[in-house]
Amino acid sequence: MSLYYNLKIEIYRIIILPFVLYGCENWSLTLREERKLRVFENRVWSRIFGLKRDKITGNWRKLHNEELNDLYSLPIIVRVIKPRRTKLAGHLARMGERRGVYSVLVGKPEGKRPLGRHRRKWEDNIKIDLQEVGCVCMDWSELAQDRDRWRTLVNAVMNFRVQ
Repeated sequence: MSLYYNLKIEIYRIIILPFVLYGCENWSLTLREERKLRVFENRVWSRIFGLKRDKITGNWRKLHNEELNDLYSLPIIVRVIKPRRTKLAGHLARMGERRGVYSVLVGKPEGKRPLGRHRRKWEDNIKIDLQEVGCVCMDWSELAQDRDRWRTLVNAVMNFRVQ
């Protein structure tokens, strides 16, 4: 890779990625939204690395997602969001129910939900993230009280392979 590519990667890492991920700890992502984030990320990488000349035919072609993943070493965008969300969940669980932030993120709003499919709650995402790494244990908020154990789980979520 040349200096040109490294400069573009640094611009993405320092300017674009924080802009896109602002407040991601509070997002309640569905699978569709996760897929949209991956598509965005792959489009950015394909713009950075551009086209590739095929050695056999000599024609220019777009890089495949696997080729793009081989060219950059940054973690997948969803792999960045999940540990941040899990880390915030532990922090909020240790805060306790007496604080307003905890009640906003974990509490149950009054009133009826609109007709149709139930929306995924933020707390549901935390449970799913923990299930992905094999933690089907008790209440996650009780587990978060032990900082060392929770930090181990956050690292496991960070290192979990996202499809």
